[in-house]
Amino acid sequence: MTPPHQPSPQQQADQAARAILEQLPTAHRGIVVDSPPGAGKSTLVARAADTLAQSSTPCPVIAQTNSQVDHLVRRFARHHPHLRTARLTATDYTPPHDLQAYPDIIRIGTRIEALEKTADVIVGTAMKWATVTDRQWPWAIIDEAYQMRSDTLLWTASLFDRALFVGDPGQLDPFSEIETDRFHGLSHDPMNSAVAVLLANNRDLPVHSLPVSWRLPPSAVLPISDAFYPFTPFHAGSREADRTLTFSIHGMRTPTDEVIEHAARTGWALFELPACITGRRDIEASQAVLGIAERLLARRAITTCEENPEGHVLLPGDIAIGTAHRSQAHDIRALLARQYPHLHGVTVDTANRLQGCEFRVTIVLHPLSGRGDASAFHLEAGRLCVLTSRHRHACIVVARAGIAELLDAHPSNDPAHPGAASKVADGWEANHAVLAHLTQHTIYAQAQPRRRRG
Repeated sequence: MTPPHQPSPQQQADQAARAILEQLPTAHRGIVVDSPPGAGKSTLVARAADTLAQSSTPCPVIAQTNSQVDHLVRRFARHHPHLRTARLTATDYTPPHDLQAYPDIIRIGTRIEALEKTADVIVGTAMKWATVTDRQWPWAIIDEAYQMRSDTLLWTASLFDRALFVGDPGQLDPFSEIETDRFHGLSHDPMNSAVAVLLANNRDLPVHSLPVSWRLPPSAVLPISDAFYPFTPFHAGSREADRTLTFSIHGMRTPTDEVIEHAARTGWALFELPACITGRRDIEASQAVLGIAERLLARRAITTCEENPEGHVLLPGDIAIGTAHRSQAHDIRALLARQYPHLHGVTVDTANRLQGCEFRVTIVLHPLSGRGDASAFHLEAGRLCVLTSRHRHACIVVARAGIAELLDAHPSNDPAHPGAASKVADGWEANHAVLAHLTQHTIYAQAQPRRRRG
């Protein structure tokens, strides 16, 4: 229970949002808003767009991917139907069928000239907005701003006088498929996030934080906050009694049953396979993650939460399996199609693609599982943060034994470069912090040998 003298989570969230919206008219260059997982970032973006939209001047909203743009357009159509929303697209874009269900509210077009005269809000990707010229607006909203590369911000900055930057500082940094070492330390390093460069050059810019996660259960907030959000701590919007995960069918006392039962009780579990260097492809680990998903459904798991207090029977679409590499996701999907067709509907994807998504239960193939080294890619804090912060009820991690020893053998030695500072947690420390937490929730896939006495 929230103490009488302390505002409730909803009141705290409302106060934070109200302070941001009230500051918009007085902001000189813009505002930055840090949002932890599930803190209502999309809701804030929609409310801010509603506030900034004017009949004579539409409000541009810039996101980083087509899926993010489509998500925002859906939210505008469902929760702000009074706004005339336009979806600015590339010529080869095919709109999802559900976006075509709002012809009176949503307009879809490839040219800004055809949209701006009849729209209150125009939503598009940063790369599409970068093709717009000879236009300028008083305000713009940049969603997932920590994923925006600094050079992309430069391409679009001439379009607006001021901007609201909203994003999650713990998520994956911008990435490139080509080497960018030659830019390290330079003020125009394109691999710096837009927010990092913005704050480095505008130190007086106000920075707000959303204080409540409505997605993560209380069991997840402290380990996620400590490991990945050292600068923006937050707390859960739900109480421990609000979220439950139970089973209608008894288990068979197998390690797989034990791991899902432990996760149901505590919100976390580590399913530890025997130590082995496998590289990216680990058939045993792939079978383990699918076996866990299979048992969750076979035992007819039921979840309750503040949104479904009467109970919800877990369905395949409520479960996600997260990986670090596309090849791992491909292998698991292929195995699912061949041996687990009854699991059709379970989402299997990489951290990059799961970013922004939410599920009742997530099963994570640890990025360092089965590896003989710990590269910067596998140590990246944002990758592990995304994988372990998508769930509303429980997160189950599958990993080979030996990760702690691997981390100790590969201490963080990345060179420090001058330039814009990042809010992203140190990957080596974050991995150790998460592993230390999971150690308390370890279930062994095989019986451990007993130690001899004396």
